[in-house]
Amino acid sequence: MRRIIAFIRRETVFCIAALCAAASSFFVPPSMAYLSYIDWNTLFILFALMAVIAAFRACGLFDRVAFMLCSHIHRARILSGVLVLLCFFTSMLITNDVALLTFVPFSLALLGTTASGRSVLLTVVLETVAANMGSMLTPLGNPQNLFLFSKMGTGIGEFVMIILPYCAASLVLLLLSLLLVRDEHLSPAKSPVQAVPVPQSSGKPLEAGEKAPAEGNRPLRERVPERVQLGIYAALFVLCLLCVLRFVPKFVAAALVLAVLLVLNRKVLASVDYMLLLTFTAFFIFTGNIAGIHSVRTFLEAAVSGHEFVVSVLCSQVISNVPATLLLYPFSGDARALMAGVNIGGLGTLVASLASLISFKLYSGSRERLALPSVLAYLASFSVMNVAFLIVLCVLRLLLAS
Repeated sequence: MRRIIAFIRRETVFCIAALCAAASSFFVPPSMAYLSYIDWNTLFILFALMAVIAAFRACGLFDRVAFMLCSHIHRARILSGVLVLLCFFTSMLITNDVALLTFVPFSLALLGTTASGRSVLLTVVLETVAANMGSMLTPLGNPQNLFLFSKMGTGIGEFVMIILPYCAASLVLLLLSLLLVRDEHLSPAKSPVQAVPVPQSSGKPLEAGEKAPAEGNRPLRERVPERVQLGIYAALFVLCLLCVLRFVPKFVAAALVLAVLLVLNRKVLASVDYMLLLTFTAFFIFTGNIAGIHSVRTFLEAAVSGHEFVVSVLCSQVISNVPATLLLYPFSGDARALMAGVNIGGLGTLVASLASLISFKLYSGSRERLALPSVLAYLASFSVMNVAFLIVLCVLRLLLAS
């Protein structure tokens, strides 16, 4: 029973999606038509991207980039700014959740023992906002954009221009918000880079008296030079980009990524968020079923059509922006307004973007060890910052729409 409760707490969104799909099946009995509800292209490319990015992380690529950029900085505000901008810009390509999984632990290690607790708290909050706002600029930045880009049929340039004003405004707000971080000196005696070792090869060191295994008996990932691995992963990432841009079929990327990782480093496949894929599948079935119920479809079309921005922002605050996108898209008459709404709607509550929960868990898990401010202080700062950004971007939306 404890395992079930723990699973529900850990995968709340999936459980809600699965429950909705199951409930809707009483009104639309299961059939082969369910397969047509599922957007297989979105699932294929989402899997491929998650797997390739997990492979990059396994090589320590992102940690090395962060270490290289931060190794000579000894002012808290400047270091915080670099880390926040790293989250903002890298999230455009590696997704908001991966950016936070990479740079928030790095930030806690860099600043946790050398800067004031308040500076650390603000840095993590701003990194979270930065990852959510930077990721909205590209189809690769987050799952809802990947889904919308595949459905809208727009070119990449047109897609970016729709969201560019909000992304640019967010960047300006982030730079201004960095002034809230205390400009304190990080003493060389406590140089933060000493707390973060440069990632080394993943090969396991030999114990005393232990012989090195024969070359042919070593795992392939240990026999292939790391630079070669990175080159292969880079090629796979380019392939994923070509798929997103509709030059290559999505299933081709999924199949090739799966085949390469099975041969080169199958452990990476365990890092893929399969629950996200199942959540998408459940929501596809749910929305497909309710679209088949005339009275429900009519009600949702009347509620959503013409009010896409407001409804998507509000819906995101409760169920987060990815499920909100999947739920509202079939009944939307303005995909552009919906895209703006679900991306800006990632601001606000802690659950508005599920990526925000990553930062919260990392911060709360490190709070006592690093003597950081309380969880309530984090939630208060997070809420104030997010609501302020949300209000400004909603006002910008009104000005642009008028």
